[in-house]
Amino acid sequence: MNIHSDIFLISMNRCRRRHILSTCALFLLTNSLCLAQPANDKKDWPQILGPQRNGISQESGLLDRWPAGGPKEVWRVPGGVGMSGLVISRGRLVTLVQKDGEQQLVSLDSLTGKTVWEQPLASEYQNGMGNGPRATPAISGDLIFAYTGEGILAAVNFASGKIVWTHNVVEELGGQVADYGMASSPLVIDNRVHVTVGAPNATVAAYETTTGKLVWKSGEDPAGYSSPTLLNVGGRSQLVVYSGASVLGMSPDDGALLWRHPYETNFDCNIVTPLAVKDQVFVSSGENHGSVLLSLKPKGSKFDVSEVWKSQGPKSVLRNEWQTSILQDGFLYGFDNVGAAGPVTHLTCINALTGERALQQLRFGKGNLIAADGKLFMTTMNGELVVARISSKGYDEIGRAEVLKQTRQAPALSNGLLYLRDNDEIICLDVRKP
Repeated sequence: MNIHSDIFLISMNRCRRRHILSTCALFLLTNSLCLAQPANDKKDWPQILGPQRNGISQESGLLDRWPAGGPKEVWRVPGGVGMSGLVISRGRLVTLVQKDGEQQLVSLDSLTGKTVWEQPLASEYQNGMGNGPRATPAISGDLIFAYTGEGILAAVNFASGKIVWTHNVVEELGGQVADYGMASSPLVIDNRVHVTVGAPNATVAAYETTTGKLVWKSGEDPAGYSSPTLLNVGGRSQLVVYSGASVLGMSPDDGALLWRHPYETNFDCNIVTPLAVKDQVFVSSGENHGSVLLSLKPKGSKFDVSEVWKSQGPKSVLRNEWQTSILQDGFLYGFDNVGAAGPVTHLTCINALTGERALQQLRFGKGNLIAADGKLFMTTMNGELVVARISSKGYDEIGRAEVLKQTRQAPALSNGLLYLRDNDEIICLDVRKP
């Protein structure tokens, strides 16, 4: 049997809980937390998949011709092992890396790559499907929220790197570490931070941002490997969670279950972040599974769920492994993996409202993508950066260059600079028009 984690490497091994270095929560907050928290700049990339958690940036003025030799490299510095993505805010780049036997939250100057601070959060995390932390941090005001491979949620001061509070969420709520590690990237809504846990009565848990106090926990599903998101669907704002067994809608106020749609995959490998498509919810999974668009009809304080369209099985039009598709002008652009986590992946565009395939770039290869200024910025598993114009009529590549080693993280974009990482390095490229 060929077992594949859509985030991590193929293996039959089960992950085990690792011993961690315990960290004491600070009782008093720093003076900066007592002040009004500055908002993230509109060109920041403060969380997984960017400002709106959908992989789309509103930046413009980006390259439309391939420079000789490719985009200019601004800086390149050593990083560390792990699958955590990059976040940028107010001149700082933050990510989780594993090095020197620790999972560390690191902050770099986003213009120079110079280290600002490094903060150990736990001992190293090892897993047969790939070592190191999985989740991408989230920056909100003066705090950074990070979630380690074994499920330690920490709040860290943005300026100093000092730990404000920490919880071993999985252990405290009586859960078990997911087979391939905890991969939920924290979601901040107002004064609460949310993570998927998968513990009994705690598919999701919400904590106060400044104190770390547990506000609510809700749900009976296993965690899966997706990150929760806030979507305006079904006529209201709701927390949408792609668990290991279903798609869930919850009230952000108290975690009350609004609706649930079963969606099971082998090994709980539901990984992508749900997307809103005209008041409806889109999700996809690999492992030869497929995609579905869900409609929500209000029924009292809850919702009835129905399938607008679905495409399942070996002939599905779109089977995202770990990559969240990009929605642009009514079309979804994403990576369609063929077979049970096989090596063949097509870059695919489908009509989001009907599920009809518009185009396909065959055997494009596994990768990640974000969108900005009418273009897709993609990284492939063999370390290439590929830039193509967004079009449902045909594939229009601007250029490509090998800039990294093997990578599974999506790019991050801020102020015309594109940030990428692999298990060895973090790099910054200038993708502005000359």
